[in-house]
Formats: sequence, C-alpha cells, structure tokens
Amino acid sequence: MNSWLKISKTHYDGVIFDLDGVITRTAKVHANAWKQLFDEYLKKHSNGNWQPFDKDSDYRLYVDGKPRSKGVESFLESRGIDLPHGSPDDDPDQETVCGLGNRKNQIFHKLLEKEGVEVYQPAVRLVREVLAGKMKTAVVSSSKNCKKVLEVTGISDLFQERVDGTDAEALDLEGKPSPDIYLVACKRLGIDPFRAVVVEDAISGVKAGRRGHFGLVIGVDRTGHAEDLREAGADAVVKTLAAVRIENSVDDDQNTPPSALASTKEITARIEGRKIVVFLDYDGTLTPIVDDPEKAFLPNSMQDVLKRVAESFPLAVISGRDLPDIRELVGMEEIYYAGSHGFDIAGPEGMRTQHQKGTDYLPSLNDAEKELKEKVKPISGAKIERKRFSIVVHYRKVREEEVASVKKIVKEVAKRHSDLRQSEGKKVLELQPGIDWHKGKAVLWLLDKLGLNKTDVVPFYLGDDVTDEDAFKTLRDRGIGIVVMDKPRPTAAQYRLNDPDEVEQFLARLVLMKEGEDS
Repeated sequence: MNSWLKISKTHYDGVIFDLDGVITRTAKVHANAWKQLFDEYLKKHSNGNWQPFDKDSDYRLYVDGKPRSKGVESFLESRGIDLPHGSPDDDPDQETVCGLGNRKNQIFHKLLEKEGVEVYQPAVRLVREVLAGKMKTAVVSSSKNCKKVLEVTGISDLFQERVDGTDAEALDLEGKPSPDIYLVACKRLGIDPFRAVVVEDAISGVKAGRRGHFGLVIGVDRTGHAEDLREAGADAVVKTLAAVRIENSVDDDQNTPPSALASTKEITARIEGRKIVVFLDYDGTLTPIVDDPEKAFLPNSMQDVLKRVAESFPLAVISGRDLPDIRELVGMEEIYYAGSHGFDIAGPEGMRTQHQKGTDYLPSLNDAEKELKEKVKPISGAKIERKRFSIVVHYRKVREEEVASVKKIVKEVAKRHSDLRQSEGKKVLELQPGIDWHKGKAVLWLLDKLGLNKTDVVPFYLGDDVTDEDAFKTLRDRGIGIVVMDKPRPTAAQYRLNDPDEVEQFLARLVLMKEGEDS
C-alpha cells in the first residue's frame, strides 16, 4: 500500500510504544474510572448544578498520559477546585489529590476485573515486525498497573524494557508532557533519542516525544483528533498501526509469524471470556500432502482430537475438495463443511447451500475441462481433477522440465474462458468461477448462519495453502489465523505451525486453553 508509513532501521534503532490507547484498549477502562471518580465527587460537592466529566474532551485534555495525581490536579483546576495534595499513602476516601488518585486506582482495578483488557492486534503485529527487524522495543505508561496489564494480555515478552508509573515515582520523573519517561526508556535500551521512534495517542505524550527531540513521533488518532496531535508535534498521524511497516528489516516474503505452540499464553489471553469457533482446511493441514489425493486419510489420533474440538466449539472444515468427498473423509456428522472453496456448504440438521451464481459457470467449466484434458494428455504425470465448481490440474508428478508447459496450457485455457479465474496452490493450478467468493467469504457466511458474527466470538482458521490466505485476510483484525508451513512464504496469518502433527498438538491444547488447564 502506498499509504503505509515506513520505519527504516537505517534511521532508527528502536521503537517506544505508549501502552494505554496504543497497544491496549485500557484507555477506555481508564476513562470510565476517571468519569466514575469525578462524577461522584462533583455531584457530592455541588448544589445540583454540575457538569459531568467528559470521557472524550476532559480525558484527553486533563488526565490522559499523566500520573494520577497530576491528572487529578489538572482536572480539578479546570473546574476551579483546589484540594490539598496529601501523601501517596492517603486512604482512597480522603479528599486530597492523592486520596482521589488512589480512589481512581481502586475503581480502575474493579473495572479491569469486570471488563478485562483487549489489545490492538495491528499494534502487536507492528511490535513483532520491529523485533523481527532487529530493532529494540520498549513500552511506557504513566500507570502503575502497566506490568499487570501486560501480564493479563500475555504480551510482556514483546518488550525489552518497561518504564511505568512505579518507575516514575521511584525516579522522581516528571509526567508527560515532560519527556522524562521516554528518555529513561531510551537509556535502558541503550539508544539515542534521535535514533528512536515514539508511538503515542495522547496529546501530552506527543508533546513529550517532541520535547525529547526523538527521531520520529507517530500520533495514533483513535478519536478523530488528528489535527490536535499534529499541532502537539506529531511527525505523522495514523488511524491504525496497520498503516505502519518496518522497512529494510526483513524481506516480507521471509517474514515468518511466531509459532502458535510457543504463543499459547498470548492466545489464551486473547480468548479469555470469549466464545471460540474453529475453521480448518483439510489437505496439508489435517493430513500431509500425498501424491494420490484419494489416499489423504485422517490419522486416528487426529480424528480423536477433532471429536474433542467439536465437543467444545463449533467446528467447520473448509476445503477445495467437493462437498461429498470432504464429508466422507472427515466422517463427522455433527460439524459443518464447506466444499469447493466455500461454493457448497452443509451442516447438521440438513443445513445446505450452494453459491447460486457458481452454478452459472458450470458450462464454461465443462468446456475448459475438455480442453485441458486434451492438451495435457501428452504430458506424463499431469492429472486433471474435476470438481463441481472448479478444475484442478496436478503437476506434482510432472518432470521439472515440463512444468512450464503445463502452466502455459492452463494460462491459455484460462485466457479463452475469461469468466473463470486461475489460482495456484501446492503443485496444483486451478480454474474457478470468476466471482468474488472464496474461503474467507464462506467463513463469514457460516459465522452469520450460526449467529456467531459477534465481537465476543474469536474465529480460528488453520490452513496451509495460498487459497487459505483469503480467510486469513478476512479474519486478520477479528480472529486468529494460523498458517501451516515448513518454509517461509508471504502470509496474512498471525501464527504458524510446521505440519499436521503440530496442528494436532495445537488443537488438543486449544481445548485445554479454553478449559483453563493449559500451563
């Protein structure tokens, strides 16, 4: 995308991320805690005529990014209220600046237990890219709850240094817009400020980055205040960190996602308190790729694991195989199936649908099939497999010097049938109806059909082929994509597994994760 903001390791040695509002959604919890605190206080000390705390403007202007006591002082000053400062160990019921700050912290912890913590997945992805590019990472927060939030979300290991409210108090650091907390992070990372990037969503934090003379200050506009962030000194403003990429760090084609088996703590945090639905590819995911597709049988151990998964979560198998074929191979009546890359879908209790427009392409598929069979017949090892909504040309057994000829034939046939589109998988070429329908669309259709297209549902998708990338992309910002691959390749998946054996291990562990038994 031309609109990406790129960070080059040639110019920068590390990236320092603010926590609340940048990495995690705790800004919302903080705003709710501040509102409850100040509204209760203002109501108690008014004669019935008082203005509630505004979670947008008041939060941004007076408390966001500041230590609690500074936030209390700043907001009360805006309302013409002067309280004694008190001491840090004041009781939460004491009407001092510190007392109100401690009460806010008390409210925050209760809300945290009730509401939990979510992370911004594009932000986590960016942190991983920074680390993959051999650059350093740190997280800063004015909150003393930073360590707990990182542990709850399972992302502590992504940051080499943490500087939070506890450090600020121990080191007597000034709060934002002073750059103190960022400068300490730089010192601990062993990098110079002018070689560091600051990522902030708060006006006070952006000002801190500018005053500390950091090399690049990125403002994250999640509330529609991009101009305010620019005026505060942001060099660039983005709505989401999905718009930021690391340049000259690693070859994108070789950017391997982390192991799903090694990331169970992080995944457990993402699914806590939410429902799960599991989507699985078949060939190469549940079974190894074999020369004869008719012999791709499920191992007994995988069958046992799939039964456990189906007992725990809604389960669907999405395959390029025809629907009757994939149903027979898996042999479970209680789960859902999407055959022909999602053109043909069925499930328990007689559920069945076919993509209506797909049937319009059957005559063209029939003609293309005849052409392909005739043209590849002289090539030893080439095999044409007709499925209801696609034609698959296998060249796994074709001699290397003749593979180019097979690809040329398929390309020419596809060109003559402009209503069909060509795709490529592992040692296969495929012609399908040229309509906007793929595995990702099939996943969304099933989520809607099952009443699971909701924010409290986490869809998992595991697949190994290029055709599975549509599903990874569809679910990237709302679900968990896991690619099965033994060699690096471009992927939109967030995690990886090496082979079907690891898929089996992960699915078994997923059941335990949800049950809270996995260590």
